[in-house]
Amino acid sequence: MENAHHRVLVVGGGNGGISVAARLRNAGVHDIAIVEPREEHLYKPLFSHVAGGTARASITVRPQRDVMPKGVTWIQDAVTAVQPETNAVVLDSGDRLTYDQLIVCPGIQLDWDRVPGLVEAMQTPVAASHYEFDLAQKASALLRDLTRGTVVFTQPDGTASCAGAAQKPMYQACDYWRATGVLGDIRVVMVVPTETAFLPPFDRELERKIDEYGIELRTRSVVLRVDADAQEVVLGGPDGPEHLHYDVLNVEPPQSAPDWLKASTLTAPRATGGFVEVDPETLRHPRFPNVWSLGDAAGTTNSKCGGALRKQTWVVAKNVARVLRGKEPTARYDGYAVCPFTVSRSTVVWAEFDDTGAQKPTIPFFRRMYRESRLSWIFDRHILPWVYWNLILTGRV
Repeated sequence: MENAHHRVLVVGGGNGGISVAARLRNAGVHDIAIVEPREEHLYKPLFSHVAGGTARASITVRPQRDVMPKGVTWIQDAVTAVQPETNAVVLDSGDRLTYDQLIVCPGIQLDWDRVPGLVEAMQTPVAASHYEFDLAQKASALLRDLTRGTVVFTQPDGTASCAGAAQKPMYQACDYWRATGVLGDIRVVMVVPTETAFLPPFDRELERKIDEYGIELRTRSVVLRVDADAQEVVLGGPDGPEHLHYDVLNVEPPQSAPDWLKASTLTAPRATGGFVEVDPETLRHPRFPNVWSLGDAAGTTNSKCGGALRKQTWVVAKNVARVLRGKEPTARYDGYAVCPFTVSRSTVVWAEFDDTGAQKPTIPFFRRMYRESRLSWIFDRHILPWVYWNLILTGRV
């Protein structure tokens, strides 16, 4: 494989990479390769359901080979460097790949070590996270078995993948504790860096559930450090540091672009997070016109989430296919994002919004779709997973 060349090289075999490659194949593009080291493909939107006790972990994972589009080459290796000046990518094996068009979508990096004591806390029996497969299962058992004490849920400051998902297992757990008669004996604290629970168009619905469950919401607050031995988290907020003992801690870790991406020339000068510089509409790199990026690794203006990927993969596939035919890109991404808040074990608040935070419903005349709904739960928990495995990853929607 040394010095192999491909017409289209895709970095990352997650939702974005598989979907955009499938769309390109459906458009008749040949000689596509995906670089992805993992042997398993994960449907991460269900991780919060796993932690909340409403989904089995086994249904979130499939073999990577089973989701690879037909006719696409899978290079099972990891990228260590990208060199857009010479149209090359360097792999962990030492191989060097060249390309005509490069699509960068390796996802986001979980920076556990950015919060002192967080790594050590995850190794204890009382701390978990629904942002990793194994830890989501751990969180499920912890939340299920808790009958009294203090549980703390945290959302990090800065850019994160579906940041609002920090709240999802919390609401499901509260609904379970209420049903089993122990909610009154459990103190629930939610830590968010924002001014409100989420975004103004949806805050009223979320705050109603927060009040209903008796959750203590800490806004404009972040985790400064964790003392795993003492089971204590130190928060930084508008009133100064707060030391909070926990019996269970569920964390959404700080996040950033992969280290190899931060070190590349694809990032914008003086940009934070190390994400790929792109035109926010065409998703094309402004300095390297044969480089594209989408998903969590792209320096777009939208909220990072799986719902945004569906539209982004369509835009990139359309534009790359046109460029390969010698035409200019015409498809545009509109900044759409979505966060289905599981506010109980049977209802969802369906939050759709654009890159300004304004409501952007898929059905324009149905602007009340954001209200708590059983139908939205069925769609999020049961229909969307089927759509993901059978339609999204095959490039059909």
